Amino acid sequence: MGFRLAVLLVSSIGFNVALADSLDDTWNLAEIYPSLEAWNADVAKLEAQMNELAACKGHLGDNVARFKKCLDLQADIGKRFTRMIAYSSEQLSGDTGAPANLELSQKADVLEAKLGEANSFANPAILRLGKQKIAAFLAQDASLKIYRHPLDEILRLAPHTLDSEGESLVAQFGLMSGAGRSSYSILTNADIPWPTVKLSTGEEVRLDASAYTKYRELPNRDDRKLVMDAFFGAFKTYERTLGVTLYSQLKEGSVFARVRKYPDSITRALDARQVPVAVIDMLIAQTNANLPTLHRYFRLRARILGVPQMQYYDIYPPLVHSDIKFPLATGKQLVLEAVAPLGPDYVATMDKGFKNRWMDAYPRKNKQSGAHMDGIAYDVHPYVLMNYNDDYESVSTIAHEWGHAMHSYLANRAQPFVTARYPIFIAEIASTFNEQMLLDRVLKSAKSDDERLLYLGSALEGLRGTFFRQAMFAEFQRSVHASVDKGEPMSGAGFTKVYCDILKRYHGTAQGVVGIDDAYCVEWEYIPHFYNPFYVYQYATSIAASSLFAQRVGSGEPGALKRYLDLLRAGGSDDPYDLVKTAGVDLASPAPYQALVARMNAIMDEIEAILSRRPR
Repeated sequence: MGFRLAVLLVSSIGFNVALADSLDDTWNLAEIYPSLEAWNADVAKLEAQMNELAACKGHLGDNVARFKKCLDLQADIGKRFTRMIAYSSEQLSGDTGAPANLELSQKADVLEAKLGEANSFANPAILRLGKQKIAAFLAQDASLKIYRHPLDEILRLAPHTLDSEGESLVAQFGLMSGAGRSSYSILTNADIPWPTVKLSTGEEVRLDASAYTKYRELPNRDDRKLVMDAFFGAFKTYERTLGVTLYSQLKEGSVFARVRKYPDSITRALDARQVPVAVIDMLIAQTNANLPTLHRYFRLRARILGVPQMQYYDIYPPLVHSDIKFPLATGKQLVLEAVAPLGPDYVATMDKGFKNRWMDAYPRKNKQSGAHMDGIAYDVHPYVLMNYNDDYESVSTIAHEWGHAMHSYLANRAQPFVTARYPIFIAEIASTFNEQMLLDRVLKSAKSDDERLLYLGSALEGLRGTFFRQAMFAEFQRSVHASVDKGEPMSGAGFTKVYCDILKRYHGTAQGVVGIDDAYCVEWEYIPHFYNPFYVYQYATSIAASSLFAQRVGSGEPGALKRYLDLLRAGGSDDPYDLVKTAGVDLASPAPYQALVARMNAIMDEIEAILSRRPR
């Protein structure tokens, strides 16, 4: 079991340089450790515990008392270390320019490596004990029940675990794993000579990946085309090379699947969390069945932007520009009112976090950009990093990140440490649920059609990007992994063809919905997630699940609120697919995807009603 148990969820928002108005707008990390000396004192305790853990090697199964003592020690080590990680990582997030913070983070990395080595004997030892002896221990001591699911997770992998000689060999080859991913990262972040373009304003910009995400939203259509042409033109130059890096990563996955005795790469990847392959297959099937809804959105986007024919470079500019300001106090209040359907305890806890410095709100020099939640300080509380900009996107980001924070808060208080951590398969449900609650709240008080369009347009684009785009990525991964599993060769040009066919189908190019130049089909080269097999699909399944949960809770369906909150409290106490299904949503069925599509169509109905009231 790894020790870096963070659920660190990042969503990007704009960044500018401002200072917090007061300490109230910064987080108080002293609640984790009052000083660096206190952190270092836990280093000494951790090292002593590692020495104590070494005595468990070869003796884990001596008797039930020794078994419990070793598991309790392992859990306490994990809890102590994740608290240390929360402190060191968030000190660095708060000021990335401080050498002391970087040094502290590096010390934590060194400790993590030592802990991994000290703990490496545990899983093989548990496998050697076997199901029967473990079951006997659990029957003898009721206090061991908190370890039942973590132990089951280890034991069920027995058919995919080799003998000691085989595991040793695999471990040695592990030093070579991830070469494709590493090469991709170096090439795209350091070595590609990114182009410089001159915009219609006369401004010259260098189009690296960060600049591309900014300038593809420009209001001038010719500028957007210029940006996309230049950016993907640079990638086209490296199509062969990046084809080799991705192919090598896919081959690695295929080889390890065979070594681990899995039928294919997707089964191996999903088995880590025991997610049925049927979930991805249902996601892809339902997404394709509902492409007319996506095409409706693109036609509506064209109408709002005033373009006769949507092109791929028209995807990103915001539907509605607004000068409405949302001061932080207003943003907090809106989110508190939005989550009122989740009950007074939920609201009171979030309000407590707002008032007691659980959040670092404003951008400042050397602070990490974007937004994230860190919920791994188990005995303290979650921490939220924001870069608040007084716009509606910032309010939506508060709702999102505090959905994660409340998920961690509830799980940490309902679960023992060993089952409190929840996987990404569940994580994005809580965040996107709160976003939907926020939309419902702000629509009730919108003072004009323009304000309503701001909220509706933001929600609509979020659904497109989180559901349809991530499902498209999942379909691409499903296709190329299957080809490599069959032993088929794949080149850069081959990846481009597969991606191009999927990209144009999703965007309705054949139906005249969105025109896509073949030059943009190298976009697969731009997506780093393809080096992390079968990961991004979880964003699509999560927002589909949250749509159905929100629909049921919002309509007052009996038992719906309790089932939803029980899901959050469950943490990682069972397999994630089963936890979501127990809460009432089966992600291997059409229902959650149909709920999301219905929500998207309802938003478009309202936008079209607003547009119909306007003079032509």
